[in-house]
Amino acid sequence: MHPGIRHLPDHLSERARSAGAAALGSGGIVLYWMRTALRGHDNAALDAALTLADALDRPLFVYHGLGASEPYASDRVHRFILESARDVAGEFADAGIAYGFHLERPGDDGPALQTLAERAAVVVTEDMPTPPFRLGVRALADDRGAPVLLVDTACTLPMRLVAKRPERAFAFRKATERARMERLALPWPPYAGRLVTAVPDDLPFTPIDLETADLSALIAECAVDHMVGPVADTPGGARAGYARWTTFREQGLRTYARRRNDALDRQGVSRMSPYLHFGCVSPFQIAREALEVGGPGAEKFLDELLIWRELAHAWCHHTPEIETLDALPGWARASLDAHRRDRRDQVFDGETLARGRTGDALWDAAQTSLVVHGELHNNLRMTWGKALPHWTETPEDALRLLVDLNHRYALDGRDPNSYGGLFWCLGLFDRPFEPPSPVTGTLRPRPTAQHAKRLDVEAYARRVASANATRPPRVAVVGAGLAGLVCARTLKDHGLEVVVFDKSRGVGGRMATRRTDTARFDHGAQYVTARDERFVRYVEAWAAQGLLAPWQPDGREQAGGTDIWWVATPGMSALGRHLAGDVEVRGEITVARLEADGRGWRVVAGDGVEHGTFDMTVVATPAPQAIPLLAPVPELAEAASRAVMAPSWAALLELAEPIGGPEVLRPAEGPLAWAALDASKPGREGARTWVLHGRPGWSRANLERDADAVLADLAEAFAALVGRPLPEALYARAHRWRYALVETPVGVPCLFDGAAGLAACGDWCVGGRVEAAFLSGAAAAGRILNAVVDRERREAV
Repeated sequence: MHPGIRHLPDHLSERARSAGAAALGSGGIVLYWMRTALRGHDNAALDAALTLADALDRPLFVYHGLGASEPYASDRVHRFILESARDVAGEFADAGIAYGFHLERPGDDGPALQTLAERAAVVVTEDMPTPPFRLGVRALADDRGAPVLLVDTACTLPMRLVAKRPERAFAFRKATERARMERLALPWPPYAGRLVTAVPDDLPFTPIDLETADLSALIAECAVDHMVGPVADTPGGARAGYARWTTFREQGLRTYARRRNDALDRQGVSRMSPYLHFGCVSPFQIAREALEVGGPGAEKFLDELLIWRELAHAWCHHTPEIETLDALPGWARASLDAHRRDRRDQVFDGETLARGRTGDALWDAAQTSLVVHGELHNNLRMTWGKALPHWTETPEDALRLLVDLNHRYALDGRDPNSYGGLFWCLGLFDRPFEPPSPVTGTLRPRPTAQHAKRLDVEAYARRVASANATRPPRVAVVGAGLAGLVCARTLKDHGLEVVVFDKSRGVGGRMATRRTDTARFDHGAQYVTARDERFVRYVEAWAAQGLLAPWQPDGREQAGGTDIWWVATPGMSALGRHLAGDVEVRGEITVARLEADGRGWRVVAGDGVEHGTFDMTVVATPAPQAIPLLAPVPELAEAASRAVMAPSWAALLELAEPIGGPEVLRPAEGPLAWAALDASKPGREGARTWVLHGRPGWSRANLERDADAVLADLAEAFAALVGRPLPEALYARAHRWRYALVETPVGVPCLFDGAAGLAACGDWCVGGRVEAAFLSGAAAAGRILNAVVDRERREAV
């Protein structure tokens, strides 16, 4: 037993277990590391920490940290937690409890928790038995040897009192009901001891004043997934959680048993799962109040809250490795394994699934609900999950995507209840169903076609596709390069109306391909590399679709770098066309200026024609072209002017004969910076096409020269490089990229002025790679989506 447990009263000691050193440390504080019980009441971990601080006569400090490196970190999760922390800070201020919130971001991302743990006699935290939270505890206990005490704050009957891993709900109910009801019969005992609390000297982080902080600006500083936006109608925090509960208790609880399975009836269910997952509300209080209401509706609700929810917690508690098929019952594993080679009619990649583009109307609508609203009706989630084994190559892939799609988008993701539901789709807590079906064998079948018969799918799809805001903005994006398209598509996927304007006929910007009668040339970006996990996910999906392929030309090693070179097929412009696939793009319109008219921004073309008024506008052009468009907001224009971009002349050659030698060359000096045999790229066999890029300094010095003269110079330099006269050119052209490369980025992911409703993005914000453009476009979308939520919050006051 952890030595700290003996200081705890029975109602707390039964909830506590050790996860670190066997003895109390010599540090001068008691540290409560708050993670998943974001409340200052009915909180067993807080009460245990207060009790230990009193018993050990050492001040309590509550550390609440939020890091970008946490799995599935996104604007959605960060916003909910920050809003919840604001309520927590208020509760603690009223109670006189020392509390500090640490948002890890550039400049304040040091090992604050580890430093505080080294100063602690004991670290108390919540017992959340799922992989993302287990890893944090394990790292703290193992690396620092800290005495960590885990306290169950989520279950009415503590997980550790369940003797073994439960397999079926009816058996769990029978075995635990009496002990659970004994605990529910009494209200949660308030802490009655001495309050010993203080902020440590020399804090290893800068606490945020959550009352006055601009949450959207803080989130924008974090390297999280900005393509998963916040949910406007689900604010974080205890106040919002109890307000939702009160409405449901008074208007929906009595009819819950009858209405709960209709996904169109949004008021028929409580929608409390995010608040229970993050511990904003007390499950003990919710359960007691539901018991007081009574009746069939309350009984069914309590069955979900106390049996199925706590069944999943106990199962996770007794399952060491959760995210593996080995966690399933033996019969389910055997069934999936026996059918793993069954033919799948369709296999989808992660992007197609994440965006709900499978073509199955019901499933796509369910996924859209996750993307737009951060939630999925529980009855429909089971049908949604059952489809994945049929659309993935292996059961392992099905499980991986189930976890990823749920945790990335659902506000209640990463919860034991999530794992219980996801694994139920693969046989957990269930029995075999004969006869076997293809792919899933004796797993309970739940085809989408059957579910669609009891739901108006068109009506449901319309509802979930609508933005979760009372007045969603209409957004213009100027520039159809990669950054602009990523921004536009992200906003559209969240239910916003978006129009993209570009001066060219095509899309993709410098991800360009020029076609002739006999050849094609990637005369802009030559390849894509992926280092940031937020971009890697999409690159992998595009590769699975056949949109990207690795390029390994002769001379690759000499050209430098160890990253995989990815190229789009059949040309680099294919990636832009893919991103623009379901976005409204208006080409051959050169936007000359943006005019504020009190309602938003008028988009005015160079010929004076107005192309509509938009609530918000994103400028996604090269920085020098963005500056005049940003002129109405001088601060943004000035920031964009700090970017330095370099030109590059490109020469496009189709040769009559091969020239031999390396297929990629990067000379160290001279006019040429790059030469590549385009025909060596996947999907381009045939023509002997070469693309040459001039060195930035040389290109700048020759920027205004005649294109034919530049072509001759670059061809001559290429001939010297390969050491022989060039064969006859069947096609030869020079193309000037006036703004090709980023020499000096601005240093922020994007530019944004919320009051003006104006943003700017591009690779020039953060760096000169395709990945930088992608991340900048995502960041701009995140700023827009957070601004929508900011307005909703202001208007709700």
